[in-house]
Amino acid sequence: MGFLNNTSVTVDAVLTKKGRELLARGQDEFKITKFALADDEIDYRLWDTSHPNGSNYYGAVIENMPLLESFVDENQIMRFKLISLPKNTAKLPILEVPSPTLTFNGPGVTQAITPNTRNGSDSEAGYSFTLHDATIANLTPVVQKKTIKRKKKRRPFPALSAADIERNPALLQIQKELEDDLVDIAVNVGATTPVFLNEEERKRSITIQGESVNLVSRSVTADTSTNLTVTGLSTGATFNVAVTIKADPSTL
Repeated sequence: MGFLNNTSVTVDAVLTKKGRELLARGQDEFKITKFALADDEIDYRLWDTSHPNGSNYYGAVIENMPLLESFVDENQIMRFKLISLPKNTAKLPILEVPSPTLTFNGPGVTQAITPNTRNGSDSEAGYSFTLHDATIANLTPVVQKKTIKRKKKRRPFPALSAADIERNPALLQIQKELEDDLVDIAVNVGATTPVFLNEEERKRSITIQGESVNLVSRSVTADTSTNLTVTGLSTGATFNVAVTIKADPSTL
């Protein structure tokens, strides 16, 4: 890690560990489709409205702070993403979860976590769920059933002559129904697990993306606590849930 001199404009682009992994596979998985901006290095408490030189200098300290170089651990950067909100937005998006604290009295207990975003929407991109210690609990995606309508083409109906139609006009409707059959198809829509944390935390942490997850307690020999961090992938809103797993009575 280092600092960039802010006297010149510098673009420092690096691949994260996950990016290098996808590129190394050589299976055409590495495709950049989106980008995001963040202000991790900025301490807005340094905005000085009492500066003696006036409003043009309120941000003088912030503007002269050095910037961090790019580094490759995707879990330690872009923690405070910038978001675009409609003009005249008065309230920032916030997340709602069933409870800010969860306590499990033994192993094998399941709690569904379905967040809701107020003052915004994460329905399209979904949420990121990070369980900090997967040795005491597990995250599993909630598979949701959605019904969609899909047109399924069948073998073309034999061409009708004018004489056929004149003798039986209903043949036209029969032909349409047979050639263009509308069917309902149920599809499963679940979460994906594309990213884990850094090398040291990987053994104990897990991240899942989706609309909803199940948190399942594991067997532990002593009362243990961890955190579940939920983040809206569109709005950037974040909520931390305190998770406590009680000791398994059978191990005492």
